[in-house]
Amino acid sequence: MQHSADTYKLLGIDPGTNILGYAIIEVRKKKLYLVQHGVLKLSHLESHQLKLKSIFERIQQLIEQYQPKEMAIEAPFFGKNVQSMLKLGRAQGVAIAAAITKGVEMTEYAPKKIKQSVTGSGNSSKEQVAAMLESILNQKLTQLSLDATDALAAAVCHYYQSTSVLGKRGQYSGWKGFLDNNPNRVKKK
Repeated sequence: MQHSADTYKLLGIDPGTNILGYAIIEVRKKKLYLVQHGVLKLSHLESHQLKLKSIFERIQQLIEQYQPKEMAIEAPFFGKNVQSMLKLGRAQGVAIAAAITKGVEMTEYAPKKIKQSVTGSGNSSKEQVAAMLESILNQKLTQLSLDATDALAAAVCHYYQSTSVLGKRGQYSGWKGFLDNNPNRVKKK
């Protein structure tokens, strides 16, 4: 499926070993629309291997069904429980592998970066992020779990980061690149 420059989809993932959140947004002429969202519940699965297999398969299904241009995933935050961190890291790694084996580019964002991008503060609560997403999308999100809104926030953060002047997906490599391509924007003394 070809993506026009004006219309494309982004996949957001909030990785977890018991609940994984996902959201698909569509960008149409720089306006964001929520296409799909949900959670993959994994706590009923007995082994960690089965959870990882389910994560891999579900993300590949989402990619096949919605054809996202890119994926944004929340990076694990540092916790005190090493075993939990290892499991979460594996879940994230499997999600990344599912995307890259389907040819979908992936970008990882720290939780604080996602919150800051959506709300303006890296210390916002999950509820504040969800409320701001309602405002951004002009849509009620009360039916979404906080895991799904975290995934949605990752996708929205990626959109903001990739369309900013200095974003890694932007057309400029820095201020010099921007100024070289926009000499009329330089104020001469």
